[in-house]
Amino acid sequence: MAVAGLYRRVLPSPPAIEFSSPEGKQLFTEALAGGTAEGFFKLISYYQTQSEPAYCGLATLAMVLNALAIDPGRTWKGPWRWFDDSMLDCCEPLEKIKSQGITFGKVACLAVCNGAQVEPFRTDQSSIEDFRERVVSCTSSEDCHLIVSYNRAVFKQTGSGHFSPIGGYHAGKDMVLILDVARFKYPPHWVPLSLLWDAMNTIDKATGHCRGFMVMSKLQKATSVLYTMSCKHENWNVVAKYLTEDLPLLLTSKNLKDVNDVLCVVFRSAPSSLRDFIKWIAEVRRQDDGSTILSEEEKGRVALKEEVLKQIRETELFKNVTGYLGFERSLCESEAPLGYTDSLADSAANVCCQGAGLLTGKIRLLNGCGKDIKLLNSVCKEPVTVVSGTVTTDGTEQMVDMLIPSSETKPSCLCDFDQNSCSGIPPSIGDGLTVLIFALPQYTWLGLKEEKLQAEMKGLTSADCLPTLLQEEDVCLTGSAFATAALFPQG
Repeated sequence: MAVAGLYRRVLPSPPAIEFSSPEGKQLFTEALAGGTAEGFFKLISYYQTQSEPAYCGLATLAMVLNALAIDPGRTWKGPWRWFDDSMLDCCEPLEKIKSQGITFGKVACLAVCNGAQVEPFRTDQSSIEDFRERVVSCTSSEDCHLIVSYNRAVFKQTGSGHFSPIGGYHAGKDMVLILDVARFKYPPHWVPLSLLWDAMNTIDKATGHCRGFMVMSKLQKATSVLYTMSCKHENWNVVAKYLTEDLPLLLTSKNLKDVNDVLCVVFRSAPSSLRDFIKWIAEVRRQDDGSTILSEEEKGRVALKEEVLKQIRETELFKNVTGYLGFERSLCESEAPLGYTDSLADSAANVCCQGAGLLTGKIRLLNGCGKDIKLLNSVCKEPVTVVSGTVTTDGTEQMVDMLIPSSETKPSCLCDFDQNSCSGIPPSIGDGLTVLIFALPQYTWLGLKEEKLQAEMKGLTSADCLPTLLQEEDVCLTGSAFATAALFPQG
């Protein structure tokens, strides 16, 4: 039997004033004249309706990311790069969001992971005066936007927790314009700022924390090109807590004599899920056109990754990390430290499977994967290592290529792949752990009892003497997922 369902809701007014009503239009006209609706036009250009009842946080974020003109670096449909709420799953599985919604901290995490600069504030960390100042600042500019997390019930609306962006502010009436992303339910509307504060100053039962607001702008520095920190796996907050809180205390409690002792504590005491926390960013493409030549754009991106990889391997820290890993392997030949593998075939096949899933939009429904390592011609002198994967998804095969950045570093005990299959050494355990150590805050080493060792660790991990490209990689990682996780450990 067909179910009639629901067609919209009547907007409770008061306290809200519908945007398209005569009074709503007057408020907008006056706000525009007062200079506090400057961000409205960018937001309205990318206004979207959430595609699922629980996707309000994702739709709000996609809308703001597009309004800030942030390039997602991956395709949406066809050749087009564009943010859609169905693409935002790096911090939480979409199936979980679809059934449970998303928390304030995870939205902040998603924003950071996708190239935005985020300033998040829960109401117990701010004040209504500070909120009003932020609203005025954001609505007076096209370069930043404000997202609010609030309880609808305060506005006499149905439902509870909700996310939406702010599109304008009327100083005379002290009202804000909420561009509600649940357009199937309520239209955009004006509400008193003080009432919105009350709606934010409520407890989210899922986390036990207050709701709040976040200011988003475009990250002025380049995003990480080779490595990223992921808060997608289940224990991401455990790893973040270990790196930012537990590790500094642990180093204080030990009598350590040299760098190898320090690395031993860092990696042996780490949660097993540390290996899932830092990932190298793969370049995955469809095989639809059958091309065996890299495009100029692809060649440029791979070359940039290779330069970062080369710079990592030229650091003294990398030499210390690889030395430590070699020592660990000499103690236990049968098991790689932290469960890592440097097998190009295995790691690349895994990424190919993920890449094919991303390209087909069904990353969680993969049934099988094949792999084949080969060389692909490029306009430059040397060919590029490519892993070709065949993925079967719901009976349909998808062919993909993954381009492997490599470095001509001499092989070591860390490399157990077929040397004849590659033009160089791809990202390995040592590279990833080196970048992770670089990304740790400098206060991590303050507890070391030996002053000479403390100075040595600070020198090894300081970004001041690094090449500009590697500095930018380090800065992006330092401000990425685990920084957000440390700020919001419970979501």
